[in-house]
Amino acid sequence: MSEDPTLASTWRPLRLMQQEMDDEIARLYAQARIEGLKPNWVMELLRLHYSGPMTITELAESVQRTHSAMSQKVNAMRAAGWVATTTGTDARSKKVTLTAKSAEIIGQLAAEWRATEAAIMEIESELPFTVAEYVAAVEQARRKKSFHDRIVERLAADPSWAGPALAKDTQA
Repeated sequence: MSEDPTLASTWRPLRLMQQEMDDEIARLYAQARIEGLKPNWVMELLRLHYSGPMTITELAESVQRTHSAMSQKVNAMRAAGWVATTTGTDARSKKVTLTAKSAEIIGQLAAEWRATEAAIMEIESELPFTVAEYVAAVEQARRKKSFHDRIVERLAADPSWAGPALAKDTQA
């Protein structure tokens, strides 16, 4: 039996760092007695405050998420009392609005967002490059050859991957 491939993960440290930073933001909320708010909901709450009520589709597009992911997030935020939904212009769509609970703390959330962005910029000033520069470099490399194609090449050389169906669908 071969070694567990999940023991090596190049980008796991990035995910863990983001989780630690979110945990630190959640600690700020706890200190401010803002209970039941997840840091990854704040962008949507702020977007709804500054842009007004939106359908799930509009909100998803405005924060560059899928409709499915936003629908799940809206359901969780609604269950926690941060947003409400009403029937949209047709019976299939839902309009998302802030609740009074959200409105009470929206100023604090905007302040936290600004402080977080400033703290990130401070950290980046201590680095030889910014995260934005790194992401741009990764995107440039992906334009030269897609992530998908890079994976397919490696799978083609791995006898554990019996992927003739994959070879037929390299453009997906």
